[in-house]
Amino acid sequence: MTYETDPRVDEYILSLPAWQQQICQAVRDLVHATDPEVTETVKRTRLPYFVLDGNVCALLAAKTHVNVFLYDGAIVPDPEGVITGGHDNKTARMVSIHEGEVVNMRALGEIFRQIIANNRAGGWRKLKEDS
Repeated sequence: MTYETDPRVDEYILSLPAWQQQICQAVRDLVHATDPEVTETVKRTRLPYFVLDGNVCALLAAKTHVNVFLYDGAIVPDPEGVITGGHDNKTARMVSIHEGEVVNMRALGEIFRQIIANNRAGGWRKLKEDS
């Protein structure tokens, strides 16, 4: 898969242990495969963000896991239960991925697709106001 990368995101990923690099690269590839218009950047000094008409997701490597923050305003359905935290959060939820854990990438890709569709429709804040 070919997409335009941000060297700061490369640097962030390469600074991690190998197992976290694999997770971050897999999520990075997935979000770009979901929509080729997704771009990547760094916000909050060093964290990788993936954006398209608003934030789609961000990566944060912690000591024992990698968090994928989903900027969905808690309105994107999760029928397969991949979201692990932030269920009551008004702006974002997360998927925590631990070493050796298998993630349902198809389900995560569907969540990315819905977030992107919501962003293109004006963003989750607008959609919440309209409902």
